[in-house]
Amino acid sequence: MAFDLKEIIAARLGENYQLHERHVNPTLVQAQRVIGFDKVYARAEGAYLYDMDNQPYLDFLSGYLDLPNMVQMDCSLLSGLLAEALTKRTPPHLNAVFFCNSGTEAMEGALKFARAATGRKRAVSLASAFHGLSLGSLSLMGCESFTEGFGPLMEGFDARVPLDDVEALDRQLRSRDVAALVIETVQGKGCQTSKTDFFIRAQELCRKHGTLLISDEVQTGLGRTGKMFGFQHWNLEPDIITLAKTLSGGYVPCGAIVTRRDIYQKTFSRMDRCVVHSTTFGRNNLAMACGLAALEVIDDEKLVENSAKMGALLMEKVDALRAKHSFIKEVRGKGLMIGIEFHEPQEFKLKMAWKLLHKIDKVLFAQMIVTQMLSKHRILTQVAGHAMDVMKILPPLIIGEKEVEMFVNALDDVLTECRKFPGPMWELGNNFVKAALGSKRTAEARPAVSA
Repeated sequence: MAFDLKEIIAARLGENYQLHERHVNPTLVQAQRVIGFDKVYARAEGAYLYDMDNQPYLDFLSGYLDLPNMVQMDCSLLSGLLAEALTKRTPPHLNAVFFCNSGTEAMEGALKFARAATGRKRAVSLASAFHGLSLGSLSLMGCESFTEGFGPLMEGFDARVPLDDVEALDRQLRSRDVAALVIETVQGKGCQTSKTDFFIRAQELCRKHGTLLISDEVQTGLGRTGKMFGFQHWNLEPDIITLAKTLSGGYVPCGAIVTRRDIYQKTFSRMDRCVVHSTTFGRNNLAMACGLAALEVIDDEKLVENSAKMGALLMEKVDALRAKHSFIKEVRGKGLMIGIEFHEPQEFKLKMAWKLLHKIDKVLFAQMIVTQMLSKHRILTQVAGHAMDVMKILPPLIIGEKEVEMFVNALDDVLTECRKFPGPMWELGNNFVKAALGSKRTAEARPAVSA
């Protein structure tokens, strides 16, 4: 069935405030009704908005575009429809939506919601987490390569628990001053995931100690891991999830917080607090239309199912290369969110070459592989994180067996070239070493900036 935005608008225009009352911000709806702002604008032209009866309203709050868009102090139809569409796909308890523009903005809002709902200040995250680069989300990470020069970070956000360490998590939560535990069920940095029942035990501890569970689904959500949401692999019931990236099909910035209504209302607790957390462009019509279209495509083309199938095939075939290439330590991930970790090879000459690269920078070997995958085979991949021997792949959810074979054959070829020492691959590695040393010397020679 084709996605017809005009048809959707024609059929449902007028439901704006009912949709927002059910799925978005009923406190704002209440305030708008009290002050008489509960108008349904059907179109916009020049400086005027027009309602469903074609009555003109001079817009001195500067909305945008032909379809009434980002009208300040109204409830737009498309954001209500997208909120409805999202809550149809989440578990029933996640029934309230706040729209924003990015993953890090969604995380910032989720942390505010958690503080407001619990009255607590602290947040706990997992070691090697990546949740974004604005101050609150950055403070959850503790990765010096990102935090250097930006301190002091958020007070109370410095506790990071190793993945699968239930006892360490219990020690943090038992103080009962933690507003939220923030998790990625498959970590964007390194593609690590739990090998135990850790996430289930973590949820139990959160409930025991009154801590909210936030699942960062910015990368794992909407089919990436072979389920609609990453937390579904463990049948979790998080209190808050954050979304972005795939939410608009990658076409326009779009993010969302989806949470329980009672948590949402602790933030928007009174009419005078109906916009206590807001964002200018969060409900813009382009993002909302893209979100509606993306969700429909995910369903119609069975992309979640394809992600699970092709991901399993890809990991199986890459894992089979381990018998041939001792560089490969592990293939891990879920669905089409995959990390390929390398380690020191068994062969003496290759071991020496490996050690040489790693004396300079641990990331150089993985970068060498990534560079050759692109330059020789025209396949785009990335290193999974700072100081990691991990290549990360995030293929489109539409890939088929042809693309799987292309990738596996290319990786096999690049790793085969690595076995030839000396050879062109190690010459490339040598060039990386020279560049890294040159960069280091330049940094050391640069004079310090005076205060």
